[in-house]
Amino acid sequence: MRRRKQNMNDVFAGYACIFNEVDLGNDVILPVAFEASLREKMPHNISMLWQHDPNQPIGRWEEMRIDKKGLYVVGRLSIDTRQAHDVAVMIADQVIDGLSIGFKTRRAVQKARKSTRYIQDVDLWEISVVTFPMQPNARILQPKPEINQRIAEAAAAMRA
Repeated sequence: MRRRKQNMNDVFAGYACIFNEVDLGNDVILPVAFEASLREKMPHNISMLWQHDPNQPIGRWEEMRIDKKGLYVVGRLSIDTRQAHDVAVMIADQVIDGLSIGFKTRRAVQKARKSTRYIQDVDLWEISVVTFPMQPNARILQPKPEINQRIAEAAAAMRA
């Protein structure tokens, strides 16, 4: 397999979670759910996995922020590994674009056993690139030059 050097094509961004949307498990993540977790952890301390498999880390998260829509993330794939290289190719070819969160619920409200659960606080463990996200709208966005420029500037500042 041919290896590519780290470059801006290895950076992607998207929404790992969309707020106030019922997911396929009948959960709703509220906008406050990530506040404590993001205060406690830096983005690079939250794992980037392939299909929620802890044996397949594929990169690191460079940025995470909460906005009106959801949890916006920017990640960099470690393309010198076989799996991350393959994921980079699949993202570039628009074969795969799902994002999904792995977390422990710290606080939630559910009025009845089979009703929707409203998640108010989570301990965010990982965010995975996946084929089928629990939230159908949690997706990788097409790469944008301004994202790539911001990552390049941040990386240069860290090296300085």
